[in-house]
Amino acid sequence: MFEKWSKAIKVYFDHRMLVMILLGFSSGFPLLLVFGTFNLWLKDAGVSLAAIGLFSLAKTPYSLKWVWSPLVDRVKLPLFNRLGRRRGWALFAQLWLIAALWGMAVTNPALNPVQMACFAFLMTVASATQDIVLDAYRIESFSNREQGAGVAVFVLGYRLGTIFSGAGALFMAAVMEWEDVYKIMTLGAVVGMMTILFSKEPKAEKKTNKKPKRRFMIRVKDFLKTSVYDPFADFMKRPNWILILLFIFLYRMSDAYMGPMAYPFYDDMGFSKIQIASVTKIYGVGATIIGTIIGGLAVSRWGIVRSLFLCGVLQGLSNLVFVFQAYEGNNIYALMLTISVENISGGMGTAAFVAYLSSLCNLAYTATQYALLSSFMSLARDVFASTSGFLAGTVSWAAFFVITALMSIPGLLILYYLIKKQSIRNI
Repeated sequence: MFEKWSKAIKVYFDHRMLVMILLGFSSGFPLLLVFGTFNLWLKDAGVSLAAIGLFSLAKTPYSLKWVWSPLVDRVKLPLFNRLGRRRGWALFAQLWLIAALWGMAVTNPALNPVQMACFAFLMTVASATQDIVLDAYRIESFSNREQGAGVAVFVLGYRLGTIFSGAGALFMAAVMEWEDVYKIMTLGAVVGMMTILFSKEPKAEKKTNKKPKRRFMIRVKDFLKTSVYDPFADFMKRPNWILILLFIFLYRMSDAYMGPMAYPFYDDMGFSKIQIASVTKIYGVGATIIGTIIGGLAVSRWGIVRSLFLCGVLQGLSNLVFVFQAYEGNNIYALMLTISVENISGGMGTAAFVAYLSSLCNLAYTATQYALLSSFMSLARDVFASTSGFLAGTVSWAAFFVITALMSIPGLLILYYLIKKQSIRNI
């Protein structure tokens, strides 16, 4: 038994993990620069709350990245050919990211709100493009058994990136101008660029159809078939593919539905903003990282299917700890316990779930299929979770968290059915 666990842990010492943590950092740091951190800059600049809300539209590329993922998946960039398909696109996206961030840094949001919105949108497109590439790079770098560990380390880097652009940016903003802070933030992309330049192109199956030159419209038709139609058609060949998509929609629903109400709940319990930030953002990130590493170990040791089921049960049960918090009220130690259980189980679930999504991807269409699955999960989840405020306003906090815990059951039932029908292989 010890030898099996030793083998599972050994993967974390592979040289590929250093690449994953640095690429995870590069993937994670842009997020808050168009969300929380950005909103504080806008507020400090005197931008109205209504306008700040409109600026949030800049995030839409994250949910629509599947639209241009076939282009990223299949086309080699002319000027970046020598780096390979994945590394070439990654470096291109990172250069684009630096340019857009610099544009934001030299723009006054109060005087030029439209210009700032354009730069923010371009930055999000660059970040979403980088996510498409790096997700494909990660998937193609590991076997199915290693996916959990690869996800765990990538998410660790991602979390460090959000700390850099979140807490790090706020500390800097206290002693310097926001414009200078955003200029410093471009260093996050430099980390990714250096990693890409000193790493290797992953070895993966590639469909290389050597064909003679044809007329432009015929080439366009061929591209649409091989890059758009074929990836979706390939996925739909899976038995019970509709149920698989429904499972993807429902698996994290208990966490997703509770998420929007977490901060109002903490506020109702009487916790100060400093207490909430300290416990959820600093302590909580550490708990999430620990959970993600445990989840990666579980996938390496028990496989994706067993880990999915175990983590799905734990995710549902973790919501019941909030019932305990509702009765304890303003108790900082109870909050630390609640955040520990929630974030560790959430981290475990993330590692297992992302490993599963990765295993669904055909290496011939990695970027397109993963972008589709992750975008579907994100967009559908966010739309449904937007109704959580209505439920929280009509029942007690304790009842609300019990109901959200029960939301884990449909996903687990579908998972059980898919296992029985062998639509999910025991990987």
